[in-house]
Amino acid sequence: MRVERIALSGFRNYDEEIVEFTPDVNVIAGPNAQGKTNLLEAVYLLTGEHSFRTRFDRELIGFGCSWARILADVNSGGRSQTISLLFREGQRRQVTVNGAKKNSSELSGVMTAVLFSPDDLYLIKEGAAARRRLMDTAISQLRPGYAALLSDFNRLYENKTRILKDWREKPRLLDTLDEFSDGLARCTARLIRYRAGFVNRLDSAARPIQKEFSGGSEELNLQYCTVGTVTDPTASAEEIYYQVCAHQETHRQAELEAGQCLTGAHKDDIAININHMPARSFASQGQTRTAALSIKLAEREMFLAETGEYPVLLLDDVLSELDEARQEFVLNRIGGGQTLITCCEDEGIASRTGGKIFSVNSGKIR
Repeated sequence: MRVERIALSGFRNYDEEIVEFTPDVNVIAGPNAQGKTNLLEAVYLLTGEHSFRTRFDRELIGFGCSWARILADVNSGGRSQTISLLFREGQRRQVTVNGAKKNSSELSGVMTAVLFSPDDLYLIKEGAAARRRLMDTAISQLRPGYAALLSDFNRLYENKTRILKDWREKPRLLDTLDEFSDGLARCTARLIRYRAGFVNRLDSAARPIQKEFSGGSEELNLQYCTVGTVTDPTASAEEIYYQVCAHQETHRQAELEAGQCLTGAHKDDIAININHMPARSFASQGQTRTAALSIKLAEREMFLAETGEYPVLLLDDVLSELDEARQEFVLNRIGGGQTLITCCEDEGIASRTGGKIFSVNSGKIR
């Protein structure tokens, strides 16, 4: 899996730029606010995901431009394919692969990438939303139907929440509450199965990495946490559905009183333990950074096991946040696939990895 060439037009601060990447390590260097992360963002969008920096596609369009385009030649499964993404104000993004129209979710079968940014170093200490985001972005690339399912869940959740907030002023809204609750329970059951399987595999991949990283002194454990009545999150969707319904029924009155949806996959989390202690409460800063690195490197290994190819690895200015030992560990683990690393200066990364250097300045790349 690799991006061979990418052309940007009207994207962020790039007017017209074309870059040809090496299949190994690519070091993207330059001062802050020159467009380094914008380039990584463009590569990440080729996976069909939303930007990791904004929810709104309109913010991807450069100042003074009415549209933006990303055009890339990608090699996946030994086959070269051309992906085009066109962004216009007030319109859905237009996606084509080899000239054929596609939905964004269909890009998961063409391009995969794992992103590691400085924010991910706080994955363990942050709230549950950060860990749900980890699950959702990874599973969406590995399982094409997941993104559509998650979209259905979010729509049902928003509608049910609106009913719970407004039913006192509009009592007739309660006539549709059970319908939305049932739909939410069905989506939740399917999401639980996806997420439980993902976390189990991620746990198996991350444990040996953390042990190697820590010189054998730390044992990392990841456990999926979901609706309390679900006894086995890997059971059939039907069995999980009935257990979710049981939780929903016992919390119905509480939902009406609180005006909040209290049952569903929107409360899911990953419990992360180091040496059998909750990492969020007891781990040192060094331990949490090592664990975050292990989890992201494990995600890369999972993609390899699932697809037979390493995903494109995007390291956005993360090495500057690490001490020398952790830098060396990461750089020694990124072989075998394509990697794009941003940094303010080369910092010897190219010489340590044999990488190619790209300099970025004011939206120009050389």
